[in-house]
Amino acid sequence: MERYDVNTLKVGEDVIEFYMVRSISLKTGSNGKLYGDLLFSDSTGDLNAKKWDITSDDEIIFQQIKEGDIVKVQGKVKDFNGQIQLTVFQMRKAREDDPVDIGDVVKAAPESPDSMFEYILNIAKAMEDPDYRRVCEELLARDKEKLLYYPAAQRNHHAEMAGLLYHVKRMLMAGKKLCEVYPLLNEDLLLTGVIIHDIEKLREIESNEFGVSPGYSFEGQLIGHLVQGVVAIDKLGEELKIPREKVVLMEHMILSHHYEPDYGSPKKPMFPEAEMLHYLDMMDARMFDMEDALGTTEAGDFSGRVWTLENRRLYKAMGRNQEND
Repeated sequence: MERYDVNTLKVGEDVIEFYMVRSISLKTGSNGKLYGDLLFSDSTGDLNAKKWDITSDDEIIFQQIKEGDIVKVQGKVKDFNGQIQLTVFQMRKAREDDPVDIGDVVKAAPESPDSMFEYILNIAKAMEDPDYRRVCEELLARDKEKLLYYPAAQRNHHAEMAGLLYHVKRMLMAGKKLCEVYPLLNEDLLLTGVIIHDIEKLREIESNEFGVSPGYSFEGQLIGHLVQGVVAIDKLGEELKIPREKVVLMEHMILSHHYEPDYGSPKKPMFPEAEMLHYLDMMDARMFDMEDALGTTEAGDFSGRVWTLENRRLYKAMGRNQEND
């Protein structure tokens, strides 16, 4: 059965489809009435949705459904401030005999998790510095199972199955090229920073096997992946007997890669590889958000406002097709 593509839904279109639930909650509107606030996804992207006029039966359904569940939805596409939004009429959890293919409802990175992991591991194995090589190989071996499905975030950039691997792989590809442009960079140190900078997101956020995150872990909420990463590298450095200077350099790269205190970094980068790591991270996150927004935009038109990009509307130039986004 042919599926709807969330990127081509039109206002006024009726929808009967299976989706995965990325977020679900009941909220109280300004009129004092309950409404359902939902985010659905499938292999084609995300779809914001609302359920109005909540009944007692609806409240029971909302209590039964959680993030990561597959649901059958009936509704109509509406326009909300220039954005596509689905008004839900009916919704239920999928049954075992429903004609739904899990591959159709999972939002995933565009590359095979195994091939991405192999690429990253080969980068680590090729490092000339034995200390950085051992750190990367050990972390990758310890966390391989989770890395094959974990998202890079609960929301926003790379919030998809194997999104963290995809984020790291593209940063490594860009990082290697930039080392050719800027010879002062220690390539092994920079690439190590890329591999380890977000590794503790595996403990910061929670995720099911399809890369859907219901939220942050206890440690993630109270500590966060920057500090968790520093602690992990400090412990691993002792286990592997890594020279202290190298351990501190790696810790600084983790701690400073968000750049600003408002984003969790108490220190700004204090050496070239740490500075470059920040820009690689920012560049890949922003390119992901642009790809995502332009993927739902017709050539010659503007996207809706992208709040992760300072609420900018992006223009899709004529001649730019989906494959080139």
